[in-house]
Amino acid sequence: MTIHDLHLGLEAPKALPLQGAALFLDLDGTLAPIAARPQDVGPDPRRTGLVQRLSAAMGGRLAVVSGRALCDIDRILEGGVRPVSAVHGLVRRRADGQVEQTRPHPCLALAREEFERLAQEAPGLLVEDKGLSVALHYRLAPERAGDVQAAAQRLAEATGLKRQDGAMVCELRTPGPSKGDSVRAFLGEAPFQGAAPVFVGDDVTDEDGFAAAAALGGYGVLVGPARRTQAEFRLQGVDEALDWLEDAR
Repeated sequence: MTIHDLHLGLEAPKALPLQGAALFLDLDGTLAPIAARPQDVGPDPRRTGLVQRLSAAMGGRLAVVSGRALCDIDRILEGGVRPVSAVHGLVRRRADGQVEQTRPHPCLALAREEFERLAQEAPGLLVEDKGLSVALHYRLAPERAGDVQAAAQRLAEATGLKRQDGAMVCELRTPGPSKGDSVRAFLGEAPFQGAAPVFVGDDVTDEDGFAAAAALGGYGVLVGPARRTQAEFRLQGVDEALDWLEDAR
């Protein structure tokens, strides 16, 4: 498995081929700028129209693979994409509309209570309940990063929940499928079968998706600042990612 070093200066990918490719898109930091509060991200005509046009042009071989809850993804994309993997792979809606979901871990309530207690003690900390996971965001209180990370690690060790860190957030999730598992599952079903996967994402939580795409004959595209990654290409940010998607041919 190749890890591309940030010093290599990954190039931007060539235009996305509409024929023969399957496209897997993260949401926050990829299709939409990261907001201070998750609920501040809303629908955008350019974004919604783009994913709808791309999906039609690619014969439905477009899926959104995000850490957000399924209802939140549908809210932001205005229901414009049917194949969706939510909560980092724990919920997956197939192209035929069938929803598959992991059974929630019994200790989620305990983790939620502890995160809410921390948020009450420290203004700026935000709790996001996704049903199968609970996240504590510290973007508005970066000085509390150490406290949040320590609490998440302690709870993970005590409960068996999986700790998953992202950009200014610590999340405790039900153990189960990853974003990479979602990519593999989609590629085993119509209309994705036989296509070369292209995974586009920004966060460390997208590395499983990059690895799965590369292993299955495709590639990953990192969006944002250079870092060590399993992606083969990089785009500067959300605007560049949208421009690149609009140039698909």
